[in-house]
Amino acid sequence: MIVDVHGHTVAPPELYEYALRLLASRGSHGRAGLKISDDRLEASLGPFLEMLEAVGTDVQFISPRPFATMHAERPAKVVTWMTEATNDVIARQVALAGGRLRGIGGLPQAPGTTPGDWVAEMDRCVDELGFVGVLLNPDPAEGVDQLPPMGDEWWYPLYEAMVERDLPAIVHPGGNRNGRESYSSHFITEESIAVLSLIDGKVFERFPGLKLVICHGGGSVPYQVGRWRALRWRHWRPALDMRELSRQDTDQLRSKLADVESFDASLRHLYFDTVLYNRESIELLLKIVGADRCLFGTELPGTGSSVDPGTGRWLDDLKPVIEEIDFLTDIDRESIFEGNARSVFTRAFDDQS
Repeated sequence: MIVDVHGHTVAPPELYEYALRLLASRGSHGRAGLKISDDRLEASLGPFLEMLEAVGTDVQFISPRPFATMHAERPAKVVTWMTEATNDVIARQVALAGGRLRGIGGLPQAPGTTPGDWVAEMDRCVDELGFVGVLLNPDPAEGVDQLPPMGDEWWYPLYEAMVERDLPAIVHPGGNRNGRESYSSHFITEESIAVLSLIDGKVFERFPGLKLVICHGGGSVPYQVGRWRALRWRHWRPALDMRELSRQDTDQLRSKLADVESFDASLRHLYFDTVLYNRESIELLLKIVGADRCLFGTELPGTGSSVDPGTGRWLDDLKPVIEEIDFLTDIDRESIFEGNARSVFTRAFDDQS
């Protein structure tokens, strides 16, 4: 089975027209009512499922489109209403898709709210909508304000609730309103900050069962790993320059550092998807974090839905790319395509054999 853990809802225009009504009135007219017929949902699902079939995907996890999460909008109630409406649409799409989709719920990460405030919608997603995980924006301020990074205790009430329910989160930024970077570059920046904050803090000491899947191959972190390795060791070494150490001092230092978790080991507290769109980066990710920490993802249809003129292949058709990586074993490929998703998203499949 091929399980793609990174997809987004392909909803009809009515969902986004609803968002415009909320923003235009700033909630002064209440929820304003969203009406989408099953026929309209099925019409949007048809071509989407055909795309999944064409690339050999058996199951895709779908979440809200990041640009439409509206997390920085005010007042907070319009964010909450849009989040709930989008989750309801995803649940209906999952029900109509004949077992081909699984729901990943959005959270109402609105201005003035805290992670503890988001737990109620998380619980609704699981208990009422049957979702298998949640989408977590590491920068709900969307670049216009500063909130604590994901390694900060500010996030702990949500982490505690996630661990209690064995519910994983897909870490994926939302919109970008600061004008200093593009939509896609904002993703990479915020994912990088999230990874470094999480593994440099005490999150996994406090919550060893926390399951976080970092999108887009972990931002920039695995590809700049030498810099982060150097900082980890520099933090623990004496103030003396390594080149001035005697052989005896070097041996003593190595002995002391043997009990310090390496940067690479810290990375393995996290999971990563394969949404990278080029073989070289996917190979490096696999070598750095291991095949057992990588989950197949494509974000199809999305940013990678472009044809590489050199190969004639769609960039988000990643199944053949992973199949062609020669250092992977058959067990590795099975883990990436299916096994890791089963172990992380324990609600996603009725048969966990």
